[in-house]
Formats: sequence, C-alpha cells, structure tokens
Amino acid sequence: NSYFILRHGQSHANVAGIILSHLEDGKKDDYTLTQLGEDEVRRSAQRIRESGLLGRSVIIISSPFSRCRRTAEIAKEVLEIDQDITFDDRLRERWFGDWEKTSNANYQNVWDDDRNDPDHLIANVESANEVQRRTMMLIDELEEKHDDQMILLVSHGDALQIMQTGIKQQSAALHRDMPHLETAEIRELSV
Repeated sequence: NSYFILRHGQSHANVAGIILSHLEDGKKDDYTLTQLGEDEVRRSAQRIRESGLLGRSVIIISSPFSRCRRTAEIAKEVLEIDQDITFDDRLRERWFGDWEKTSNANYQNVWDDDRNDPDHLIANVESANEVQRRTMMLIDELEEKHDDQMILLVSHGDALQIMQTGIKQQSAALHRDMPHLETAEIRELSV
C-alpha cells in the first residue's frame, strides 16, 4: 500500500491557542475547522489531485475529531472519492491529560519530557510510545487488509509526527525531529 498523511486544517482550538485532546470534546462541532482551515484543506487536496499522486480510488481513514472529520470530508469532495470515509479512534489526538484546555504553549513541556522518556506519563499524558503503538497497529492492520491501495490518513500533529517515527522504526522520543507538519499538509509516507 501507499500511505499519505493529512494533518487537519486550522481549527477553532488552534485559533483559541488551547490544547483540545479529549475525545468527547474533540467530536463537538464547536472545535471544527475555521473558514481558513477549510480553505487550506481545499488548496492542499487540489494540489495533490493535480499532481496525480491521489485520486478517486483513495481510501480515507480519519480521526473522529470534528476538525479531522471536516478535513476528510473536504478531501473526499475535492478528490471526487465515492467510497465512505472510515473513522478510527487510533488516529485520534494524543491525550494531553492535565494540560487539556490549557495554553498550547504547554505542548513544549510534553515534548521535552518525551525526549527524555517516551514512556512518561507526566501530567497524565498519553505516552509517545503508546501513540506509536496504536498508530502502528492501524498500519499493520491496513497492510493485512489491503493490497496495493492508496490510503490517506487524516489525523493530528502529534499523532502523525509520532506515527512517522514508527514507520521509520525510530524511537518515539524523536518525533519532534521529524519535519513539522503544517495544518492541512499532505505528506507521503515511506513504509
């Protein structure tokens, strides 16, 4: 299979500058994409379509968070995909524990702790190793289920950064060393 990752477009949580990682809150439409975020996704999907890398036969699998759900819907529309989007909790946002609904400047605290120990649970966060395990379980399952398919995974910055370390068989502690994914960026993975 060939895998592409798509980070959601700019969301209302991004604009508010807050960490929003709880599944129930994340599904609420209050935290979906901004108009700029929708436009970012349209432009990104149009570019990848025009490049010929992704088209109508792509399988889309998305985090159930509203910001990813809307991103996946726009990508489906632009790429003219007929099949339904699959939602999978393994692509959900990383749980940031006690940092939930605090300033997104606190991401750096978690990332500093990740570098020292990818198994850390400081402030009740989901460990980087756990995120790597759950995202790689999805990849392994997709590899067993599909053959020679184009698959677009729509998710969140941390989940996708950490997934990339798994794909490259690197420590999850190194996820911030991966090139940063901008909002609405589509990137091909080398599996």
